[in-house]
Amino acid sequence: MNIIQYTEDHHRFRERLKVFLAREVTPYADQWESERMVPREIWRKMGREGFLCPSVPQEYGGLGGDYRYALIVSEEMSHTWITGLAAPLHSDIIVPYIQSFGSEAQKRKYLPGCVSGDIVTAVAMTEPDAGSDLAGMKTTGVADGDDIIINGSKTFISNGVLCDLVIVAATDPAVENKHQSISLYIVDAGTPGFDKGKKLDKMGWHSQDTSELFFNNCRIPASNRLGQPGGGFLMLMEKLQQERLTCALGGVAAAERICEYTLESCRKIEINGKPLIKQQAVQFALVEMSADIKVGRTFMEKLVEDHVEGLNIIVETSMAKYWATDLPNRIADRCLELLGDYGTLESNPIARARRDARVMSIFAGTNEIMKNIAAKFMGM
Repeated sequence: MNIIQYTEDHHRFRERLKVFLAREVTPYADQWESERMVPREIWRKMGREGFLCPSVPQEYGGLGGDYRYALIVSEEMSHTWITGLAAPLHSDIIVPYIQSFGSEAQKRKYLPGCVSGDIVTAVAMTEPDAGSDLAGMKTTGVADGDDIIINGSKTFISNGVLCDLVIVAATDPAVENKHQSISLYIVDAGTPGFDKGKKLDKMGWHSQDTSELFFNNCRIPASNRLGQPGGGFLMLMEKLQQERLTCALGGVAAAERICEYTLESCRKIEINGKPLIKQQAVQFALVEMSADIKVGRTFMEKLVEDHVEGLNIIVETSMAKYWATDLPNRIADRCLELLGDYGTLESNPIARARRDARVMSIFAGTNEIMKNIAAKFMGM
């Protein structure tokens, strides 16, 4: 019995997405990696075809679909061998904040553009001195009449260069309790006082536009706040389950592609006239990696179904995030050893996959933080 319960709509969505990615993304993956950026137009193309924000209700332009669509997108995009087009971040992590906590006016203003690809989103939490610790945040949002004035800086912001709006976490210094001082604000690109910094040159995810963001007396209307003042921390906590699960989807899908490619390569590469795959040590390694991946997929798929049902699985998703994002790192390392010199060539996707996999255990809360969270919930 399959764990994931797909409908005909899911299957049709997957087939359309396969065709789209094969035509519009995969042929350009190497070019975009070399150029260190995906073009803005690919976001619009993806949106026009209905592949962004599938969970957004139909009244705002979306499909009104469930979270199973997120799994389909992660799986199919993994076949492109490119991480720069961060559609899961946009669709399944950032836009849900507006969808869940936005006012009706905010939803009507922003959601249709998020679905169509005319609006690319980013979320700004990480700061130079704060890291994963939200309580250490220094960016401030201070009320001034009907406005909010934001001051501070953020770093390692994915989609930071191309973003049209960013959801900014900021604190009110007048509130002593740090967690109760955090609010979330929608800041549009081009707002005076909001400046995008340089694109960061990273060891992986080369075509993904990660940058610094700066706010210097950035004045926005108070109506751009999501929810009530001081409600930001609870909003972030509520959405972390889906964020961590989304990371787990990407981790399992990446591990699968790496192992599949290595298996096929071992059929073709010959040593002393004998394919690598006929060597017992190589066979054992591939079997062990395949078993790990199947375990990870079973755990991940069970959590997807639980999440769709609305269950509280914050402990399990914290576990899944650390385990499933460590997985492609382990798999890529071992596959690189199997392929030897061939695996180190830049023309080999394993070299790119190894670089790209490393950050997965760091973003969205480091895997050490995930273990801390699980330990606390387990009463340790």
